[in-house]
Parts: sequence; structure tokens; C-alpha cells
Amino acid sequence: MTRAGVATAAALLLVMSACSPSSVPEPSPVSFDWREAALSLPDGVAGVPVVRDAVECGGEWLVVGAVRDSDRGTRPAAWRSRGDASVWVPVRVDAQSYYGRQNVLFTAACRDGRVAVLGAKPGGAHGNPRVSSWTLSGDGVLREVSAPFELYGGPNAVNVSRVTSGPGGFLLAGNRASGAAVWSSADAAEFAIAEGVPGLASDAAGLTWAADAVAVEDGWLVVGGLLPAGRVDRDAAGWSSRDGGVWQRAGTAGATPAYEELQRVTVLGGVPTALGMSGPAFGVWRLESGQWRPLASFGAVSPSAWSGVRAVTVAGSRMLAATGDGTQFGLWVSDDGGALWRPGSLPRPVPGKAGSELSVTAGPGMIVLIADDGETGRIFISVTTS
Repeated sequence: MTRAGVATAAALLLVMSACSPSSVPEPSPVSFDWREAALSLPDGVAGVPVVRDAVECGGEWLVVGAVRDSDRGTRPAAWRSRGDASVWVPVRVDAQSYYGRQNVLFTAACRDGRVAVLGAKPGGAHGNPRVSSWTLSGDGVLREVSAPFELYGGPNAVNVSRVTSGPGGFLLAGNRASGAAVWSSADAAEFAIAEGVPGLASDAAGLTWAADAVAVEDGWLVVGGLLPAGRVDRDAAGWSSRDGGVWQRAGTAGATPAYEELQRVTVLGGVPTALGMSGPAFGVWRLESGQWRPLASFGAVSPSAWSGVRAVTVAGSRMLAATGDGTQFGLWVSDDGGALWRPGSLPRPVPGKAGSELSVTAGPGMIVLIADDGETGRIFISVTTS
């Protein structure tokens, strides 16, 4: 190569380097003033707290989880707090069933002062999750709801993922052998399952998978993924219903070679916005004109049991997401509706390992962070102006 050619090639490399993603400045992190809240155990109970989810309900906060003893056995537990949420007191728990007395409570939702909670404990010959629903009403006792075994279990069981609330009551999103399924209830006292339902369940188009749900203006929206026939990777998908009984496909994001799945959903500015997996990164989609439109991707993910979006919440105009990248959990923040994401500060590292979890929930004037490193669960609070 001539000297001129060498110079040209060198210049080209400099231009490519200047345009490469590695030269783009990383977005500045968002700092939070986290303070740890005191978390006491129920009287006469020994062990360490396990924390999984938080919900604000009528001016009071509730955190759900369990207490784990020295033999790693668990019993369901919940804590409530008012005011500045600096102190959390145990809630009385009334468990009825064998597995209910071992449940780890992992998701909660509120409607009109009533709280619905889901818990589970692996058991039986195959170690499948034994799911129970719980309800907290005016007397302050969290009670296990008696239910037939095959409502959540049985030969068709796969999983129950999340509980959400809306004007129509409560909705659970999950999966059965027939594909995506939901359970609905007006008051959390009794749930009815809708499985094998046309428009929601698997069909000739592919296998459906539901991960989360949210109440929207005209009913319910469930999000997850669709594995098309003859393919080995999911595409982002959603389903809508006015009453929780009749379902139809709520747009598609289009087929891509990457693995894509909507894992958590919220509503921001009146527009459903979902986060999940998009190939080797986290993805963001918005439901616009009946279609799931990719908005952004951020972070980097390696496959593991701790990969994925664990929670998404809205604080004013700000979105926050708790995620797992395969080795550790992290917090991400968007101030522009989900197009640009910056890492948020955590009060302590949360590694991806058995028993660990990270979740975030926003409420009036406050953000509650659930951080469980697999050794003990902690609650952190950050005051907001929204």
C-alpha cells in the first residue's frame, strides 16, 4: 500500500472510531438519596426478612415477602407503614393451607382500599410452585383465600406471574398448558380462571406467553410474547379485553430474528408502555395505533435465571425500571417517556443469585425500593417532589 493509501486508511479508521458506539459518552447516572427503613419481625418469630414487592394503598404502604429461618424454611410475611415510611410494622397473617403457611408473597396490588397478594412455595413430587392468593381488608389481617387446587395448579399448571388492579377489580397474568391465561376477581375474595380462551391462548399462529397486565381506559391489557410456528424465538405481543373474559390480540411488534418479550407494562401519559427483552439488551415498546412500536433499547443482558425486567413504575413523568442483567440487579431511569435510559444509584449491590430480588414502586411523594441480596431483605426510601 502506498503512503497515501496508508494515510487514507488511517483517516478512515479515525472516522469510524469517532462514529462508533464506544466513543459515544455514557449517559450520566441518576443519584437517589436512599435511606433504609427499619423492618421488624413478627413477635416470637426468628429469622431474616425476605422482601419481594411493595404497593401504596389509601395512604398506607404494604411490603410483602416472608421470613426465612436458619434452615431456610419460609413463612409468609408482610409489613405496613404510614407517613414517611421510616418504620414498618408486621401485618398479622392468617395462613390456611400447608403450602400457604410456607408461601413467599411476591406481588401485590390495591383497589379501593383492598389489597390482593400472590404467594408461592415450590412443593410436590416435581417441585412446582404451589400458588395461593391472599387478601387484606379493613381489619388489617392478610388472609389466605381458600381455592381449589387446580385453580392455580394441577396438570395444566405453568405459572402465575403478576397481579394488577383496575376499575374492573383484580387481574392475574400467567400461563397454562394452553398458553397465556388470566384469573379475574372483583374483590380478591375469589378468582375465576380464563384458560384456553380464543385470542389469548396458543393457536395456529404460535405459542403465547403472558408476563404482566395493566388496566387501561377500555379494560385490561396483558403483555408477553408469541413463539410463532416454526420459530425458536419469541416476538413481543399483547392481548386486550374489556371484561377479562373475551380477548383479542393487541397489536404486534413484527417478527425479528432477536428474542423479544414484553415482561412488565405500565401506562405513561395515557399510552401503554412495556419493557422486556430485546435480543442482548432491554427493550422498550409503546402501543400506538394498535401496534407495539419499538422505542429504545438499553443495557446489556446475558441469559440466566436473573435476566429480565423485574419491575417498572412511574413517578410523575419519570419511569423507573428494576432489571437483572444475568449477574446482578440494577436500576434504570428515563425522563423522556422511555427513549433514553440512565443507570440509577442503588444503596447497595444486589447480586443475581438464589433468593435475591430487586423491585421499585412509586407512590405519592415517595419511591420504595425492595432490595434482597439473598441473605436478608431491606427496604429503602427516596422522597420525590412528584
